Amino acid sequence: MAEKSAEQQLFAMRHSLAHIMATAIQELYPKAKFGVGPVVENGFYYDVDLPAKLGEEDLAKIEAKMREVIKADYPFEHSTMKLDEAMKYFKDKDQTYKLDLLGDLKQHGTTVAKDIDRSQLGVGDGAKVEEVGIYTDGPFTDLCRGPHVASTGQVGAFKLMRVSGAYWRGNENNAQLQRVYGVGFTTEKELDEHLAMLEEAAKRDHRKLGKELDLFVSSPLIGGGLPLFTPRGTVIREELNELSQSFRLDRGYQRVAIPHMAKLDAYRVSGHFEKFPELLRFTSTESGDEFALKPVNCPHHTQIYASRPRSYRDLPVKYLETTMVYRDEKSGELGGLSRVRAITQDDSHVFCREDQVPTIFAELVEDAQKIYRILGLKLSLRLSFRDDSDSWLGDPEAWGRAQAALLRLAKEFKLEHVVAEGEAAIYGPKMDFMATDALGRQWQLATVQLDYAMPQRFELEYIDAEGKVQRPVMVHCAFLGSLERVMSILIEHYAGAFPLWMAPEQVRLAPVNDTAELAEFTEGLRQTLVKVGLRVGVDTSAESVGKKIRAAGVAKVPYTLVLGEKERESGQVSPRLRQGHGNFEGSLKVEELVAVLQREVAERRGTSAL
Repeated sequence: MAEKSAEQQLFAMRHSLAHIMATAIQELYPKAKFGVGPVVENGFYYDVDLPAKLGEEDLAKIEAKMREVIKADYPFEHSTMKLDEAMKYFKDKDQTYKLDLLGDLKQHGTTVAKDIDRSQLGVGDGAKVEEVGIYTDGPFTDLCRGPHVASTGQVGAFKLMRVSGAYWRGNENNAQLQRVYGVGFTTEKELDEHLAMLEEAAKRDHRKLGKELDLFVSSPLIGGGLPLFTPRGTVIREELNELSQSFRLDRGYQRVAIPHMAKLDAYRVSGHFEKFPELLRFTSTESGDEFALKPVNCPHHTQIYASRPRSYRDLPVKYLETTMVYRDEKSGELGGLSRVRAITQDDSHVFCREDQVPTIFAELVEDAQKIYRILGLKLSLRLSFRDDSDSWLGDPEAWGRAQAALLRLAKEFKLEHVVAEGEAAIYGPKMDFMATDALGRQWQLATVQLDYAMPQRFELEYIDAEGKVQRPVMVHCAFLGSLERVMSILIEHYAGAFPLWMAPEQVRLAPVNDTAELAEFTEGLRQTLVKVGLRVGVDTSAESVGKKIRAAGVAKVPYTLVLGEKERESGQVSPRLRQGHGNFEGSLKVEELVAVLQREVAERRGTSAL
């Protein structure tokens, strides 16, 4: 048997820890009913139905019992049961949630339960189910396909983290279970490093900093997942959007504007209604037409392209738009800016000939790399391809050509990449750029997608050099993806201390008193800075100079200028720089300071140019 890779071994350890946790819970709470316990990023969880709500003390008890199970070093024993035999076994154990899964398997085979990790069903990928996999460790037996380590003593380092609510199978009409989360690593050192990262992440939480820095708010009256951006937060949104759009405008993209709704028929043609009906909210009108808030922009943009005849000489046609789309996310999955119902996309679509695809992709890949260098995030590449299922739109042969083209491009650009089967868009493969932040966390942000299906579904055409009707190829691109999500990442990446070009308030003026002469000087300086495009605040409070400086530090303002009689008489200022923004000693004439700040903003760098 081939030796497991380190990644496979870690997966098996985490999967085994989920079973060990369930074993401990069963020992402590004999009436516990178990849902599913899959591996997730950095760890595992198990959904359980218990008569009492778990708290911090209970997590400590479960952890202690888990260590007893680990010390016992029970072997993970695999066996199989006929489906009916397994149903009787779990019915006798009063495990109603396992029985629910088995009942679905009996009725539908493995086409059932897209909401459930297949490993939790105890079966392979075939359609017909005659028997299921069972794993036993000591006193606990579970429906499971594996994999596991050889015994409970081989699971490395772990810690239980928290408990949250989770509806059975994600349906709010079902019972709410308690989801117990844990993390697991090969060594104690790796575990300690992860816990330290989580502690730092808690300090940087964008929801906490967003409130402290007055960037965005939420309102129960408006609704969850619908953040409201303050003037300070809106500055960041606009700077990010300008950055994203500037690269495509330089490449000849043209701005378009579309409405925020469309007839449901548009999403029937595109395939989104068929594949993701749960994301759409729609209503009927007096005319009998059904309308939906748009979950995507591509159907609208196809109709701008289709509004007049196109020649091969016209191609590529490049459209650009930053606009909101709407997704009917479950309330329990919403979180600050990272997952919202109103998503601002920096969207673009190119309609081109197939021979133009390499050039279009080359431009977008090059610009994505430049943008993320400016943002201070390191990029890697994931090629998201289709799997062997029948859940994809379009011709499989066209998919094959498209995927081969993306592989070729990745190699030509010498980009480090991985292939992720099953992660494609419904209409075509894509290049997903994965950004790594200051805490080492990876996020999927920029995406470039190749699409043969939608031009076919919307019957888009152009006339080639020989006068024949041809289908264009469509390229979808969003450099930031969601302005809300990228803001949440950048708030945490910079811990709220944004580079000068992005900072909502770039300079704060702190006069030492409120005399008429100094107020006049302060206002003159403010106007000078504002006229060259800088964002300036003035602290006119009655607080001491020390408190004004501390307030500017709390607000993470890059430059603070304390203004007194010396500054007024000399016309020179001594900038105080935010911690971590650089060092400066001495004074500058106002015009020299302006030049320094303009250069730093123009370079879009977070380090001082002084």
